[in-house]
Amino acid sequence: MIGGAPGITTNRTSLAMAAVLAFPSLAAFLAIHAATGNVLLAAVPGFAVHFAALAFSGRIAAYLDSRLN
Repeated sequence: MIGGAPGITTNRTSLAMAAVLAFPSLAAFLAIHAATGNVLLAAVPGFAVHFAALAFSGRIAAYLDSRLN
């Protein structure tokens, strides 16, 4: 990008952080939904995993920042 803001792919920490926050909760949701066939029953643990990851997002971001930058 000439003269503009850097693209989203230039910050590896942000991409890794997005993956760390999204993939575990998505995996939990899809696994439980596939096993039970119940969306509501799968959504509750999926949200729980997501919010647990958000609770530690500061520490996760600091760790990823130190490793990737």
